[in-house]
Amino acid sequence: MPITANDIKRKSWLEVSSDSDFPIQNIPFGVFLTKENIVTVGTRIGDFAIDLGALQQLNYFEGIELTDDMFMQDTLNDFISDGQKTWRLVRNRIAEIFDEQNSKLRDNTKDKDIIIFKMEDVEMQLPVLIGDYTDFYSSKEHATNVGKMFRDPENALLPNWLHIPVGYHGRSSTIVPSGIPVHRPMGQTLPNGETTPVFGPSRSVDFELETAFITTDVNIMGENIHVTEAEDYIFGMVLLNDWSARDIQKWEYVPLGPFLAKNFASSISPWIVTMDALEPFRTKGPKQEPTPLPYLQQKGKHSFDINLEVAIQPENSEATVISHSNFKYMYWTMSQQLTHHTSNGCRVNSGDMMGSGTISGPTEDSFGSMLELTWGGKNPIKLKDGTERKFINDNDTVIMKGHCQNGHVRIGFGEVSSKLLPPFVRK
Repeated sequence: MPITANDIKRKSWLEVSSDSDFPIQNIPFGVFLTKENIVTVGTRIGDFAIDLGALQQLNYFEGIELTDDMFMQDTLNDFISDGQKTWRLVRNRIAEIFDEQNSKLRDNTKDKDIIIFKMEDVEMQLPVLIGDYTDFYSSKEHATNVGKMFRDPENALLPNWLHIPVGYHGRSSTIVPSGIPVHRPMGQTLPNGETTPVFGPSRSVDFELETAFITTDVNIMGENIHVTEAEDYIFGMVLLNDWSARDIQKWEYVPLGPFLAKNFASSISPWIVTMDALEPFRTKGPKQEPTPLPYLQQKGKHSFDINLEVAIQPENSEATVISHSNFKYMYWTMSQQLTHHTSNGCRVNSGDMMGSGTISGPTEDSFGSMLELTWGGKNPIKLKDGTERKFINDNDTVIMKGHCQNGHVRIGFGEVSSKLLPPFVRK
């Protein structure tokens, strides 16, 4: 089935600025709350939120087999479960409805008042009920930098890293959408030179620049999927700030890896950009040496050219961009990650989320964490207001943005923006 929604010549009758992340060729999916406190599944064109529940009730999806309440829910899980054919049919239909040549909704003021909202008048929600969350560790540059800092610089990568997409299971209970503040975590740390740990607020709260992909129902328990089929089960992508407490992590991660240093908060952008929308931005990833085992081998373009940036904004001050990176630097692809995840028969469900791992590039200004940008705090970053940062201060806001762009179209994710608050105090 062709992806007609990607037609670069198509224009919308809704006003869209030339630098918008959300032209009619994007059509992401999310969930929002209206002023009337109604939660609905929606999409976005320019600075307008579109109520897909209302579109369905008014019969604009006629001819597409959808359950009656598909878009009148507070998550996208059921829609995602319907699979790639339904996603494509719906996205193509939305593009037709909002095409400047289509007068059906354009000239119907009554329907428009019910269906279309200004973005400033809605409140974005978590788009899916995330049952399980896995975080990978798939940037060779990031893994090498961390290995140099914490282990033998001559053997920065552990022996398994070039053979498997390394990952761990995180917590879905503390994944929040952009705009929700995060509290500095409390935890155990081992001060330098001491032998006894102490309990208190983390002194080294960090961001991790990541993306994440959302899956549909992939397999039954015991079944593995082929690497050539894996992309069929990926609905789309979001930006992910996987907050980390480096001092807590340093003390707890041996022998079982990340735990409380990572699960206190993970923030995601609220609009899921579909793999169909990202199709024009496919590119080859880094050459994999040694060649992976046969079940992970793939040919062709399986990475995506997504420009990424991170900024820190102190309270009542201007933001400073501190990192520019790109998703194409990732060593292991999403399809390899999902294939490896199911290789032992692990079940993957609709709405599950897989984090890419920190995305770091080859240059110092493309590193994806404060740990790397300041090299463990040794080289503080100066912000526009004259202050310095080794890690994230209380009341700092971390802002991540991402977009793809070629000579024809710009497809973006918007942003994930989260403020770090002091530790939570019980009243």
